[in-house]
Amino acid sequence: MPEKQENLQNSTNTSRRSFFNKLWIFLGFVAFAEFISVVGAFLLPRKRRIKTSNFGPIIEAGPVEKFPLDSVTAFIRGKFYLSRLEDGGFLALSRKCTHLGCTIPWISKEKNFACPCHSSAFDIRGEVISPPAPRALDIYHVFIENNIIKVDTGKKIKRTEFRSGQVTYPKKKNDRITG
Repeated sequence: MPEKQENLQNSTNTSRRSFFNKLWIFLGFVAFAEFISVVGAFLLPRKRRIKTSNFGPIIEAGPVEKFPLDSVTAFIRGKFYLSRLEDGGFLALSRKCTHLGCTIPWISKEKNFACPCHSSAFDIRGEVISPPAPRALDIYHVFIENNIIKVDTGKKIKRTEFRSGQVTYPKKKNDRITG
């Protein structure tokens, strides 16, 4: 009888051991499948969702006279800053840092934008003055109709650096169109 018990015990140990081996192999496959799905989700581009809003992409900022020279005004609704340069021109700058997309505040005492995430800094024109940001802030198209500033927030314009052609100037009173 002791022989039967020994055989029964060996078969029980063997079946228990084979069960745990199979369980570990199964769990290994599950972990590998999860790893592959996480890596795949990271590498594949996300689908961009189109945001629908009730106010449209064009935001009316206000009359030209409302904005003093060398000033920056935040527009929460449009998620941009309207920058009026010393020479009277306007730029609509994105509020997102070009390094990792953190929201950047305007620091009026220092007269620059400072990223709270990695300390990138930008001047009033959106130019990088302190890296790690790789390029200037994105801009939006600004146009002036009847002395009212309007900003088209429908599409960001990516740029590498500031160029004078990006600035919108109000028409002077003596710049009349004759027909």
